[in-house]
Amino acid sequence: MFMRYLAVPAAMLVLARAATGQTTPATTAAAAADVASDVAARIAQGDSAHVAMSPAFALAHYKAAIAIDSTSYEALWKASRDAVDLGEFDADPQQREAYFAEGEKYARRAVALNPDDAEGHFVLARALGRVALTLGVKQRVNYAKEIRLQALEALKHDSLHPGALHVMGRWNAEIMRLSGFSRFFAKNFLGGDVFSQASWDSAVEYMEKSVRVDPDRLVHRLDLAEIYRDRDSSGDRQRAREQFQLVIDGKPLDYNDKFYKQQAEAEIRKL
Repeated sequence: MFMRYLAVPAAMLVLARAATGQTTPATTAAAAADVASDVAARIAQGDSAHVAMSPAFALAHYKAAIAIDSTSYEALWKASRDAVDLGEFDADPQQREAYFAEGEKYARRAVALNPDDAEGHFVLARALGRVALTLGVKQRVNYAKEIRLQALEALKHDSLHPGALHVMGRWNAEIMRLSGFSRFFAKNFLGGDVFSQASWDSAVEYMEKSVRVDPDRLVHRLDLAEIYRDRDSSGDRQRAREQFQLVIDGKPLDYNDKFYKQQAEAEIRKL
């Protein structure tokens, strides 16, 4: 806890000295080093909490880092990630929406600071996808366009980013799950012309690639199973069953994996 408070007075001291002309390059550099060290320590604590599947503690550490340095790109995109993790299965609708909004806020700040890195664009696409679930139809259409844009931007910077591949697979699947009339209405009356580019084949291609790149991540396999199930081409039911079983048997790596396992168990019984 001491490190958290050490850097702030140091930075304030530099500002006070600057006002009276007392700063030197050495004192300025020392204060900056203190701040950077404190931020790095907080991010490391957040990373440890994230790996331990404790997103609330991880988010608290990342927010502490942001409070010290509001321009920390790493703290911002990681704060977005864990805020969305917390919101995904929160039973309180208001708290869930608050987590998603917080995730979007941090992700937008991260992208503004560093638009040339995949992680910021990915967490923004992911947060937007969750926020969209709380909105009306027309707003969802607008969000769907930005979700796709941000995911593709992430893939431009990292063509094998498993999270961005997942978002694109899910995006195609969600559009295809709409009725033909809903897609027609969104395309022609709500400005959703990009919907015409969605397909089941694209959904499968993106999600299968996500699984190949990151095969131990249960959420990739869960959504791939659901895509196979809903596409329902020849052999898809068996493919879905195999993926659901791999989720059930898989090792938990993320906070929400326990919920993904429950979903897989429920869905495999329906096949």
